[in-house]
Amino acid sequence: GAFGKPQGTVARVKIGQPLLSIRTRDVHMANAIEALRRSKFKFAGRQKIYMSKKWGFTKYPRENFEAKTAAGIYEPDGVHCQYKPDHGPLAAWKKRMASRH
Repeated sequence: GAFGKPQGTVARVKIGQPLLSIRTRDVHMANAIEALRRSKFKFAGRQKIYMSKKWGFTKYPRENFEAKTAAGIYEPDGVHCQYKPDHGPLAAWKKRMASRH
């Protein structure tokens, strides 16, 4: 078409803005990285593949998440988790301790 006529819709993205996001289990990590690598060719410019250091959709790091979940400090809550410290009301702490054992 001539100059000034719309050809379609595009997305305006900023530098560093995520274009695609995949959440997968660790056993499927290689397949997810390969899928993202292949999808980079569909976009103009240079894209990076970034793996998060967090566990799932939580704000907690991967390296000690499973140990703290087993200890009862993190309590799974759907796709997120709740932080349950050893502070607070004694009745709530006793209830958590009783459910652990």
